[in-house]
Amino acid sequence: MLSVLWLTIKLAGITTALLLVLATPLAWWLARGASRWKPVVGAVVALPIVLPPTVLGFYLLIALGPHSVLMAPLQAFGVRTLAFTFEGLVIGSLIYSLPFSVQPLRNAFIAIGDEPLEAAACLGATRWQAFARVALPLALPGYAVAAILAFAHTVGEFGVVMMLGGGIPGQTQVLSVEIFQLVEQLRWGEAHRLAALLLAFGFTVTLTLLLLERRATKAS
Repeated sequence: MLSVLWLTIKLAGITTALLLVLATPLAWWLARGASRWKPVVGAVVALPIVLPPTVLGFYLLIALGPHSVLMAPLQAFGVRTLAFTFEGLVIGSLIYSLPFSVQPLRNAFIAIGDEPLEAAACLGATRWQAFARVALPLALPGYAVAAILAFAHTVGEFGVVMMLGGGIPGQTQVLSVEIFQLVEQLRWGEAHRLAALLLAFGFTVTLTLLLLERRATKAS
């Protein structure tokens, strides 16, 4: 159980850290950019919310499989496939949890408004300086929400990790897959303990988000 728990935390931690980096420029562009392609990009980013996880997992399995054109450049380095590997799970989790990090950051950047950035520009700040010294500190609550949601969503995902990882012990067997396998084996007691753990985790995450929202409402 400890190895499964550690693998789940490791996957969620790596995914969350990478998402906060990758989602920042995308969320900034969606919030502040001017392009007719924004609705299309926004729809693509939000697609994992409405797409069945098994569908996403199926196409990721094909994309990261040994016969995919995407894997061809890596075969020269001895990498035939990323399916059924931890690295493949990270890629799948990044795509599956992307909207849960982009949307809070996008909303946080929109909430900043134009005045703070215009004031920074008037004081001689470059665009990068205005972002780093003004926008980023003001958007920290959005980063907190994005980190919590991305981590929690990765911990709870099942369809994508099952399709893409297959539940290999020590490599791709995370908590959600472990519960499924325990139920299949009629090991109800062990399944109950793990399910109760995730239930408590979900309640804690939900309560934390509500408290953050309440604090933000009072501050505004």
